[in-house]
Order: sequence, then structure tokens, then C-alpha cells
Amino acid sequence: MRWLVGWSSAAAGVAGALGGGASAGATGYDGETVQPVGSHLLWGDPDPLWAVGDWRPDEVRVVSADPQTRIAVLGLCGASDEQLRVALFAARGGALRHLTAWPGSYTAVVQVGRRITVCGDLAGARPVFHTPWAGGTAYATAALPLADLVEANLDFPYLAALLAAPDVPAALDDSTPYDGVKRVPPGHALILRAGAREIAGYEPVASLAVAAPPADPERAVDGVRDALVEAVRTRLAAPRHVPGNGIDPGPVPGMGPAERRAARGMPAPGIGADLSGGPASGTLALLAAGLPGMPGTVLGHGTGAGERLLAVTFNDLAVGGREAELERAGALAANPRLHHVVVAGGAEVLPYAELDGPLTDEPAACLVSVARHRARLAAGSADHFTGYGAREVLDAHPARLADLLLDRRRRHLVRPVAALAKADGSVGSVMVPARVYGAARRLSRTSYRAGLDGLAEQLRARNPVLDGAEDGAVGASLAALSWGRPGPAARWVTGEALAEVSVRLQAAARRSALGPGQRPGDFRARAALARRAAQVRVLEQAAEIRSQRLHTPFLDNQVVRACRELPEALRVRPGARAAILRTVLEGAGVPEVPGGWGTPVQGVAARTARVGLRSAADALMDVFDRPLLAQAGLVEARVVRKAVRAAAAGEALPLDGLADLVSLELWLGRLLARRGTCWTGTPARARAVPGGIAPRRGALASGG
Repeated sequence: MRWLVGWSSAAAGVAGALGGGASAGATGYDGETVQPVGSHLLWGDPDPLWAVGDWRPDEVRVVSADPQTRIAVLGLCGASDEQLRVALFAARGGALRHLTAWPGSYTAVVQVGRRITVCGDLAGARPVFHTPWAGGTAYATAALPLADLVEANLDFPYLAALLAAPDVPAALDDSTPYDGVKRVPPGHALILRAGAREIAGYEPVASLAVAAPPADPERAVDGVRDALVEAVRTRLAAPRHVPGNGIDPGPVPGMGPAERRAARGMPAPGIGADLSGGPASGTLALLAAGLPGMPGTVLGHGTGAGERLLAVTFNDLAVGGREAELERAGALAANPRLHHVVVAGGAEVLPYAELDGPLTDEPAACLVSVARHRARLAAGSADHFTGYGAREVLDAHPARLADLLLDRRRRHLVRPVAALAKADGSVGSVMVPARVYGAARRLSRTSYRAGLDGLAEQLRARNPVLDGAEDGAVGASLAALSWGRPGPAARWVTGEALAEVSVRLQAAARRSALGPGQRPGDFRARAALARRAAQVRVLEQAAEIRSQRLHTPFLDNQVVRACRELPEALRVRPGARAAILRTVLEGAGVPEVPGGWGTPVQGVAARTARVGLRSAADALMDVFDRPLLAQAGLVEARVVRKAVRAAAAGEALPLDGLADLVSLELWLGRLLARRGTCWTGTPARARAVPGGIAPRRGALASGG
């Protein structure tokens, strides 16, 4: 993991233990100096800032105008030092948005006197956290270091909301798994003035009252192309890094150089990309291979004429169904600029096959499938492109149908509704269009407060809708046509925990009497993007390959902004994402793509999850013998064990809900089993959740 951490004290010199600009720290319990483990000091007291972890030299830049006016940029940023200096002078006057408008993925921290500004990103892939500490405020780009610093306990209501309503921002609010550690919302910045904190938004949002002016589809797609090309070009222009020492230690009988490198857990030098056969990964691979910059060449290695980009395809041997995508990946890899590697995975990389792994900053459902991702990434390059986030930034959330009705654009509902009926096998039925239109019309006429109140009542009553009685594309779309809905794991959460979540929702409804200031479709789409970005962040930590960097251009600020300019009428068309990316490639000089480009693969993920669940059923029974979730009062162990057995036997249960439960249980176990802390100079007790999980309810303390 890599993060930055710092604090702002209430008065100059209060937090300083060593003083001076060359060193910094804080006074601990016994007068010792508190500093982050493995840190590099960027600037010192009274408001110090550290970079922690294995940052590359070019990923950390500090530009100063004077000793009290400076900017630090951590990550991959396309701005030159001169651009950073100009931006610093503009930020001195309070401007923020320009700090987030450079290509790349980065975090910017600006210090102007005693004012500290930390900018989060639009998607939520590079979040900012904060907590009160030592009479001021400590901040970081990871929550666990702050939890260690203040010895935070678990936030049980937040964990309940994470299971019961993970897609509803009002349920999660600005909380984290750690009590007292708060999250800065996407599109906002944390501003600290001598310890006092303020959260300020830097991005305008679409109004619910006034329709946005109609956007030109061609110009909007051109904007997406320019943003994607610039995002890829920025990464190609960055210095190349050789993993480890770059020297093969010698031959091993029966293993080639690539196999030896993968066995050591080291990526190949140069630049590579996922090539799943889908349009997102294919677009990035072709852009990275086609743009100038010699994608595969590392400084001091190769001929200087440029080597081929390493394209990695994962072939699941345990569960079939992706043969068409593999064929498309092979057709794309026929490009002479690509070197294609197919990674075969069997039962050993099924979901739930590996229930042990590293502790991540937060829990996420991807923790049950880390082995699959690590197998693929181990065959990748030191800089590896992935297509994560493309679906969320380009596709239309079903709730956008209500936005079209708000703008009186009913005719644009015809094609998506017809596609839904076809996908659901209901061609010719008049009921599907009527039901979808009716749900969209209800949502367009439902206030935000009424939507939250309805969801709160649904959770309290344990409504049968929690069971997801209606499956298929139409059922999923109807469920999504709301301001918020229960999560797939809600059916297994205890009544007490659901009641707590309903109270959070009602409190949020009272605070937001006027709503979020956005249309329901735009609001739901932003929430879906934030959740996906959080999952990608956890996946990157859990499946981390030493010396490798995963690049997700679709989550870059400028790409997200460009995608938000796409008109809704264009988004809701069937196959819109594939069509947009095809146009992007044509504009970048790639005129042809394989047949079937963008054709979705139906049901493979669910089959893979079920096979993995069946194979790991006995191990999961052990995990939920006396689960920590039951000690916390969130589930009853016997209920979860029964659900695991039923799902393994083939019963139609929400498998993604089981993944949420298992991943949260695994994460809690890893958190409580850890030793040590993120800080030096602290007693052994100075770490998150120092007392473990205290049983909250006697009836559930025994684990069921």
C-alpha cells in the first residue's frame, strides 16, 4: 500500500516534537516522537506531510514558491513543474478545480501558510480521510493509518449499512469502517485552517430543477476520445521502471524467463494491458500499443526501436462460457504491436479458493476472488492498463430513464425498453414496456426524501423485495429505478442491524429535505461509480504484485468529466459503450475491430461464483462457525451457514450478497489478527480496534 498522511495542528508548534523544517513528529503517550512507519517527509512542522510506502521517485513531486507556499503531487500527473507552480499561485486565492484538471491519477496537497488543501478525485479511486487528533485534524489517503493513530474502534452501524444498503450514499454517509475516521466525498476537497476542517466541493452538479442544455453527441464522443488518449499518453510518457534489479538470476529446468519471473511474483518490465476481449480493455490495449512512445521499451533495455505491448488474457479452464471473448482477444492480439500472453486458471483460482490474504484498507467483495486477479496480474507488466470503471462512466444507469422523463424525452425510452424485453426473452410482450415506463415515471415524481423514507420502511419491515424475487434484466432494471434499494446481503442481516440502517436513512432524509440537488439517474450513476472505484482500490491492494502499477484511465478525473458530458439519449441506446469506444478507436487511427465487439457475456460470472462456492463450501462452514459478524450483531451464524449450503446446492440465492458477507468476515478476521501499527514511537496498544469485537447483543454473542 502507498499513502500520504499529515496533520494540521490548532497552533503552530503544538504538535512538533523535534521542530524545524527538516524533521517532524508528534508527542505520543510517554513523550515519544510519533511518525509513520516507512515514511518519507515531504515537509515539516507545524503541519507536516509524509509519503508512506513504495512510491517511485517520479510519483512524488513537491514544488515551492516560498517556505510556506508549496504543492505536493503524489501519483501520476501530466502537469509540468511550471504548470504546478502556476497552479500554486492560483490556489493561493482559493481556486481548487484546476488542481484536479491535469491528466493522470494523483492526489494534490497545497499548503499556503497555515491553510492545507487536499483534493480528492471525482470517482473515489483516490479518496481522502480525516479524523480529529491532538486538538487539530489528521488526514491521509488511507483510513487504517488514521484508525491506528486514534485507536479507533469499529463503526458497527457503518458495517451494517455496508451489508444492507451498499449502493445508497445516505446510508454510508461519510463514514468508514473505523469509528471517528471520516471520508471526503468524491468531487470534494478537505481544507484545514490551523486544525479546523472544512469540506468543499469543486465540481458543479446537474440541477434537478433545470434541464441541462442539449449536448452535441459527436462533440461529446470526441471529448471522451481526447481525454482517453491523453490519459494513455501521460502514462506512456512517464519514466519506465525495471521490477527489482531487472536481472534474471538464472535458468530453472523446465521454466522459461517469463515463467521464472511469474514464479518470483515479479511483473515484466515495460508496459502491458489486460485484453479480456471486452471493449474497454481492448480499447486501452490498442491505444497504448498504437500511440507514439515505444510502449514495451524500458530505458536502457531493448533495441530502442520499440517492443511490443504485453497483452494478458485470462482463460478460465474451470468454467466455460467466454469462448467468444477469447476469440475476440486473439483477433485483437493479431496486431503486430501486441505480444499476447494467455494465463490459464483452473480450480485453484476459483472464487473462494483462497481465503487468506493481505489486510486491505477497507473491505470489498473482490476479496473472495483475489487469486484470479493475482494470477492474471503476475503475468503482466510493471505498468499495466486495466479497463475498470468503463461500464460505470459510459453506460446508462437504469434510473437515467427517469431523467429522460423529467426532460420530456419519452421517445428515447423506446430502444432501451425494447432491448430489455429482448434480453429477458419477452419479445412481443406489452407488459415489459408498461412496467418499465411506469417505474421510471414513479421515480421521476418521487422526491429524494420520500425515496429514503420508503427504503427505511422497507428495511424495517424486512419487505419481500429484499429477497429479490424477480430476476433477469427486467427485474434488475425495475429494482434500480429508485433513489436507493436494499443490498443483496440485506436478507441475511439481523432485524436490529436493519433497524439501525433505517434510522440512518431517516436522519439523512431529514438533513437533506431538498434532496441531493441532482436528478435521480445522475445521482445513482455517481453512487455506482464511487462504489466501483472503492472496489478497484481494494482489489489493487489485495492483489498487489511487487513493483507493479495498475493504471485505470477510465477513473481519471478528466476522463470522468468527459464521459459526464455524454447526452443521456446517447447513453441509453443498446450497445452504447461499445459504439462509443469503437468511435474512439476510429478517431485514434484504429479503423477495424473484431466481429461481435461489445457483445455482453451473460451469466458466466454467476456460474463461476457458484462453482467456487460449491468447491469451498466446507471451508466457508469453518469461517462461519463462530463468525465475527455474529459477535457484532450483524448476522446470525446459523442463517449464513444455511445460505451457504443452499447456494452450494444450487438454490437461487443472490451470490453477490454472499460474497459481501464472506469478504467482510474475512476482512474483520485479518484486521483483528494483525500485529503492530502504522506508527513508530507508539505503545503496542496504539492501533485500530485495540479491544477486538465486544459482543453487542447476548442473543447473538454465541454465534447462533
